Amino acid sequence: MLPPELPPLPALTRAEAELIDRYLEVVDLVGRINPARDGDTYRGLRAAQALVGRAAELRDALALMHRRGETELHSPTLARALRVLDGERRAARVMLPPRSGS
Repeated sequence: MLPPELPPLPALTRAEAELIDRYLEVVDLVGRINPARDGDTYRGLRAAQALVGRAAELRDALALMHRRGETELHSPTLARALRVLDGERRAARVMLPPRSGS
């Protein structure tokens, strides 16, 4: 049986798509660094090292949008794109996990 088909991505400019991709990469890395999650220091170190480059790429994506005159973020459209790309689950790894045994 095939998995259910994902909803289509909303129409995005190339710069908006780049912003979404870079943002999710940063979120994934910060989730791997999260000290409240199980893991080892080496994994967190590697993620922190990669974060520097990904943050610069995120900055560049936003700078490109600004230079092109895309000065407003269309948050409903961008939020829809983030949801299609599993952004809620990915961003949840940045949060503190629920308390256990309280």
